[in-house]
Amino acid sequence: MRQDVIVKFENIDDISLHTSEPMAQEDASAWLDHEFSRLECVAIRPTGKVLFVDKVLAIAEAAGATGFADAAWADSYARAAAGALRRPLIRVDVPNTTVGF
Repeated sequence: MRQDVIVKFENIDDISLHTSEPMAQEDASAWLDHEFSRLECVAIRPTGKVLFVDKVLAIAEAAGATGFADAAWADSYARAAAGALRRPLIRVDVPNTTVGF
């Protein structure tokens, strides 16, 4: 099944990513954890708990539009987001800090 991940930044066209091979949830979790740490993202919830949606949003924000210029990284991001969130369509709106399905 094809899954789409759309990432929105201000003042540029939406970045549309597609995958038919999402990562297994365990692999997606590991990839998101690694990138969350590598990009020095911080938890947005006061409890310190970080949900998959929080990681997907924080990683997109930290990478910025230029991070998505790396096609291999962008593909991994889409596969990890699709594998973790298990939705056919994921909309990551960085300026409004939301993730929709």
